Amino acid sequence: MSSKPGVAEVDVVVIGAGQAGLSTGYHLRRSGHRPETGYVMLDGPRNPGGAWQFRWPTLRMATVHGVHDLPGFPLGPVDDAEPAAKVVPEYFAAYEKRFELPVHRPVSVRAVRPQDADPVGRLRVETDRGVWSARAVINATGTWTQPFWPSVPGQAVFRGRQLHTADYRGPEEFAGQRVVIVGGGTSALQLLGEISTVAETTWVTRRPPHFREGEFTQEHGRAAVERVDRAVRAGRPPSSVVSVTGLWLTPRLREMQAEGLLERLPMFDRLTETGPSWDDGRRVPADVILYATGFRAALDHLRPLRLRGRGGGIAVENTRVTSEPRVHLVGYGPSASTVGANRAGRFAVRDVNRFLARHPR
Repeated sequence: MSSKPGVAEVDVVVIGAGQAGLSTGYHLRRSGHRPETGYVMLDGPRNPGGAWQFRWPTLRMATVHGVHDLPGFPLGPVDDAEPAAKVVPEYFAAYEKRFELPVHRPVSVRAVRPQDADPVGRLRVETDRGVWSARAVINATGTWTQPFWPSVPGQAVFRGRQLHTADYRGPEEFAGQRVVIVGGGTSALQLLGEISTVAETTWVTRRPPHFREGEFTQEHGRAAVERVDRAVRAGRPPSSVVSVTGLWLTPRLREMQAEGLLERLPMFDRLTETGPSWDDGRRVPADVILYATGFRAALDHLRPLRLRGRGGGIAVENTRVTSEPRVHLVGYGPSASTVGANRAGRFAVRDVNRFLARHPR
């Protein structure tokens, strides 16, 4: 669905139509908001699927962290051998159609700012396809468009190729090369496992990895969410999942461990023309540096609202921004997981409805 230039008044604008955005749209519709006049959803990509449509083709359903069912319409049985970049976007597209969600795409949201000085007045959502005026904004933009690149001395002089997880399309292009993979998360390990089958690999992490035995349980998940929740309530930037949970030794990781692939090196001190270098004199020749260093929340369009505190984070209680009751962040901090994103959509809509009832037009 495309949008027309101009200014349109709605009660709620949802920015993003990935897992968190679709869950939010469902609960808005279910609680009585009418599509187009009551709420709209603005999504950047040309096609449904959120960040999943951009995942590397070799990421199969058998190896993803898990795709939690969206509310009201389960994913159902899937072929574990199918690419996640195919299965999940098809599911999201069917979900949008089933519930007739008012998704406008492609729409690039450039800025969200107060429409006037009224602290509970309307917000102006400025995009490349016109302007929407909203009584509340629920942001569900995720992180995929904000890959994090660490700053390393010598990056400009390295003669090889440097790329990020967001650029990865599969191991074949690295055949016969020397690849240094930087990052201590599960994506880094997935890429290490794939690329090591065709190339010479070196694994580099900033901190020693914390491998854990046993099975990741619901209790572990709840404990991790609670820690991230405490951070965002205090206004600190949310930490990565791995920094909270550690790395769980799956059968594939045990194989890699036995093959010696998990012998990591500390983060290098600089890059030279030919590869990484450490202050202790160690050097590793490399053709490619692959940064599996994660992503940051895509929130630049909210900058005019001045939501960030001194520590660089945004204080959030449940999903509501503490300093700005008209704005909710779903898929942020403790709700960044697929399960958390569903809950966040429900909580955000509940709180938005209460806000709108307290501040009628």
